[in-house]
Amino acid sequence: MVEGDKARLIAWGLELRAVHTRLREALHVTLDAARAGETTALPTRELLLFCHGFCTALTGHHQGEDRTLFPAIAAEHPELAPTLRKLEQDHAMIGTLVAGFETSLGRDLPPDQLESHLEGIAAIMESHFRYEERELLTVLGTLALDANVADVLGPL
Repeated sequence: MVEGDKARLIAWGLELRAVHTRLREALHVTLDAARAGETTALPTRELLLFCHGFCTALTGHHQGEDRTLFPAIAAEHPELAPTLRKLEQDHAMIGTLVAGFETSLGRDLPPDQLESHLEGIAAIMESHFRYEERELLTVLGTLALDANVADVLGPL
């Protein structure tokens, strides 16, 4: 294996961690915007903007994993099929929570209720990220996947 090839293989695990870190940061910014809006009856423009960015990034990340990363892992590691199914189920559940949050933004809910939605997403997302990292980082270090990072892990 050429040194550059080895670096590319190891990069998938580093990229996954980096994307998870950026998504965590985006969620915290969005939560801060929700908390700042507690003195108003309507969500702030900042909350709408941050939510749109965070929700789009999280959804894109999961779609990329489902479409490209997980099939590549399944092809090289069929024994991980149950783990990949659980991760895909998590993606569907998080997608439902994100859609519910986006719908709530249009209903003029009080900021504390919006914050509760975000905290629910945060709890599930964090549990999912930790499980995914625990189960897949070693595999990602050996995965032979020649693809664009944004296609595999989302646009973030």
